[in-house]
Amino acid sequence: MVTEAEIICQQSIPSMLDVKYHLCVAQEHNVKVEISPTNPSVQIFSQVRVSSESFSTETSSFESAVTHSEIIKDSTMETPATNFIPNVRSASYAEIGPRVSMEDEHIRIDDLAAHLGFVFQCPIPNSFYAVFDGHGGPDAANFVKRNAMKLFFEDANMLQSYDTDVLFLKKLEESHRRAFLRADLALADEKSINSSCGTTALTALLLGRHLLVANAGDCRAVLCRRGTAVDMSQDHRPSYLPERKRVEELGGFVDDGYLNGYLSVTRALGDWDLKHPLGATSPLIADPDVQMVTLTEEDEFLIIGCDGIWDVMSSQVAVSLVRRGLRRHDDPEQCARELVKEALRLNTADNLTVIVICLSPVESIPESCPPQRRRFKACSLSEEARNRLKSLIEGN
Repeated sequence: MVTEAEIICQQSIPSMLDVKYHLCVAQEHNVKVEISPTNPSVQIFSQVRVSSESFSTETSSFESAVTHSEIIKDSTMETPATNFIPNVRSASYAEIGPRVSMEDEHIRIDDLAAHLGFVFQCPIPNSFYAVFDGHGGPDAANFVKRNAMKLFFEDANMLQSYDTDVLFLKKLEESHRRAFLRADLALADEKSINSSCGTTALTALLLGRHLLVANAGDCRAVLCRRGTAVDMSQDHRPSYLPERKRVEELGGFVDDGYLNGYLSVTRALGDWDLKHPLGATSPLIADPDVQMVTLTEEDEFLIIGCDGIWDVMSSQVAVSLVRRGLRRHDDPEQCARELVKEALRLNTADNLTVIVICLSPVESIPESCPPQRRRFKACSLSEEARNRLKSLIEGN
């Protein structure tokens, strides 16, 4: 059985921003720009990373990610020839798997501005993707999906003022963090949803070259950087030490891998029967981890999926599978389907939902080169040499 519930908008993204726009941005940041026939350098954009205190140390491997203070102190300069603009296209695939009911939901919007009803003055990539993995029934996941635009883009006008300025990016991060808490409170107020019903949530927002991923639960976002898997989110499970420590400090406990012996995640929207009254801090929270990165030409695609995929497959295996698929047929929908089928082959026990978001044209993705095997040149011995070797062996 295949379920396919999604919101789709397509957009054609220009391959290069106008030089005048670069000059404008450079002037805003007091960057000196010199343009000559031999060096047409327009120096803009810096690398950005935003993370919460409980984020996994694995994500520190981002070579292009720096702190806000480092951005102000030492901006990364780029030339127009190397200034990367994502060429966005996406596809998704979902299947019920071995479960008796489907509790996953997802959103796929390649053109967010058109969906929200406004136009950017300067055309930039603007996309929004999300996966929700419900538990205790499908109602919470379905509710958050239906109300996603209102919950996550309460101030859509803010997006129109997009800027590479650090303060704007920080404001964007805080806005998305508040959206998760707003969704959590909305579930508490929704009388039609049982208090034992909840959902994990992972969102990916693309604006210009900035990718913002927010996560509460055990869905996962993985970026392919030149064939290497880079986790853009942390699985919030009781087995993850920082989460277990936080839970126990707040009076909760972990029993056989379950929060309070009941829930397999430590962050989720809803589940108000496991949370303390409003205003009190609970072991189970809806606060998302948020990470932001500036994409470069090395970033090929993003995979986001529910835990039915990651229960049986590592981030690197998933990235390698999609990368080979894109080189072979250049079809993100087929790649998403292949990921789901591989998880089923590996005996996943959950619903399956995955979205593949291409950021670069397939021609720019280099082929994977397998390690070279050492080859030995065959040679033959002369009759005289064989006799000498025989004499040595016999001890003559």
